[in-house]
Amino acid sequence: DGPAGGRGTAHLDAAQIAAHVTACTEAGLQAGFHAIGDAALSAVVDGVRAAAQALGLPRIRGARHRVEHAEMLTPETVAAFAELGLTASVQPAFDAAWGGEEGMYAQRLGVERARALNPYAALLRAGVPLAFGSDSPVTPLDPWGTVRAAAFHRTSEHRISVRAGFTAHTRGGWRAVGRDDAGTLVPGAPADYAVWRTADLVVQAPDDRVARWSTDPRSGTPGLPDLTPGVDLPVCLRTVVFGRTVYERPNE
Repeated sequence: DGPAGGRGTAHLDAAQIAAHVTACTEAGLQAGFHAIGDAALSAVVDGVRAAAQALGLPRIRGARHRVEHAEMLTPETVAAFAELGLTASVQPAFDAAWGGEEGMYAQRLGVERARALNPYAALLRAGVPLAFGSDSPVTPLDPWGTVRAAAFHRTSEHRISVRAGFTAHTRGGWRAVGRDDAGTLVPGAPADYAVWRTADLVVQAPDDRVARWSTDPRSGTPGLPDLTPGVDLPVCLRTVVFGRTVYERPNE
């Protein structure tokens, strides 16, 4: 990327990735890879597919191996993520900071390649599990800002619904580490939650292509804060972890 034609650094090749995934799977562990660019993601897919050929696809899928960042995906690598059961642990605030036709991505990669980055809608359509995060301190700890960035992605075809973004930033993170019983407020679930001050709850889709039916009151879709750009985001009043209050906003 960039005017000098620089390239990213490849620390592992497909054979090394395959060996690591095989060893992790046999030990009952989740493998995780830091992979941003197209070459890195292709190497991960090739390595995980080789491990699946050795151990069988069901064992690989069951291990829920994870890829951090996973930004420059192609239709082929998106399909491979779905096939291999890979979780995409992604940071929508990256697009908010560097996306768009004049942002850092376009400056370094060109507009056409930049438009392909962070294709959240395509990942969800393919059935790839999404887990949202911040990569703090690269971008701030800002969960509602993160959901907003995914719902109002700078490249419109990559936008997802606010509800889908909320799920990726709550249940998605727990599922990424193998906890299917967490991330929802239901009887019997772990008492991990935050209390927020916000305006009226709404059902929101950023454009007509995203879940248009869900904005119809007859759908019964639960409301969430209005995340339209420019609207004030919710304010955290209390955070509870495993039933213990770890943060309480002063004077509230």
